[in-house]
This record gives sequence, C-alpha cells and structure tokens, in this order.
Amino acid sequence: MRKGRSGNPCVLASALILASCGGPKALALPTQPVDRAATCGVVATASARRATADIQAPLPIAAEGHILHYALLGASADGRFSSETAGAIVKRMPALEPEITQGQWQTLIPACQAAFPEAEKSDVTLPAVKLDAQLGCGALAQFTASALEPAKSHYARELAEYRRLRGTISDRVGPALRARAGSDMAAQREAEAEAMAKIVRAGPPVAVLAECGRRFGR
Repeated sequence: MRKGRSGNPCVLASALILASCGGPKALALPTQPVDRAATCGVVATASARRATADIQAPLPIAAEGHILHYALLGASADGRFSSETAGAIVKRMPALEPEITQGQWQTLIPACQAAFPEAEKSDVTLPAVKLDAQLGCGALAQFTASALEPAKSHYARELAEYRRLRGTISDRVGPALRARAGSDMAAQREAEAEAMAKIVRAGPPVAVLAECGRRFGR
C-alpha cells in the first residue's frame, strides 16, 4: 500500500524530468468520486516528492498524512466514513499514478484544492462534542496506523503512538458510546463512522492526531 500512496520514485523521477522537457499531456480531474480522490492523492504525492532533496527517501509522515487525507475525505462525502471506499481510493492510486505523473499533473493542483478544500486546512479544530472527538480520534489513529503499516520501519514511533492512543480511547469511551448507540455493535460502528467523517474535516491528519494525543492520550 505504501507504493500506492508515496508512489514509485523511479516513475515520479521520470515524470518530473519529462515535465521539465515539455510534452506531457493535459489532464482533467475525474468526476467519478473514487478516481477523483485517488487522483488528488497522486498529485499530493508528486508535489511532496518534488519538494524533497532525495526523491527516493521516505516522505515525512505529515506528507503521508496529507496524501491519506484525500482517501479519508473521499470516503466521508455522505457524512459517514466508509472504510471500503477509503480502501478503494488507496488501491486506485498506483493504477492512476503513471498517467498522472507523466502528464501535466501540476495543473490539477488548483482543481484538487477546490474539490477538497478541507485538505488545505493548516489549523486543527476537534469536534466540539467530546464523544465525537474521542471516537473520531480513535478511528483516525487506527486507520492511519493500518495504512502506514507497510512503512513501519520509517514511522515506527508514530505508529506505536497511534495504536496506544486508539487503545486508551477505546478503554474510556464505552459508557458514553453505549449511552448514545446502545449495546448493538452495528449501531456503535455507525456512531464511529459518523464521528470519523467529522474528524477528517478537523485539519491535517497528523496534526489532528497530535492534538488527539494531547487531549485524550494521557
């Protein structure tokens, strides 16, 4: 999965060279929701790679979070987070990557900014309702840790912190979650999916998780 998000450095290097020589084809942002979010994830990857001194070096975890943000937002369009849709977006990225990075991908940056304005936020504002914030923080921590697991050698400390945060929150929210959703597991998962859709709009994922840790991780 890491290759799908951070991209193949060789493909990206060739694409960046091609772009400097002229000739890449014009691109348009897809209208299909999964492809639209995946395309913006690829564009974010290419932008992050272009900003690094070593194109084959691991990206900063904040950049990885920014790439994942498009999957999170694309999977939360209807007010509830769908892990299936998020997974489909992440898996679609490597399939779209060659055509995008060999084209005029820079021209898609404004389109992605317009399609996903929440991905441009730099500040963090957790949901005002405590349970929404807790559930969202726990779900985001779990998703991010799972998504970056293939690259755990680069982000081991952060992933351990995210898993610890998820565990701490899970241990604490039981009574409040049951008060909201009852004891039915499906209803509880629905409550978490709705909270996740709120937290993905709270700011950059890695910065959000840092704030979650300060608020609920101790």
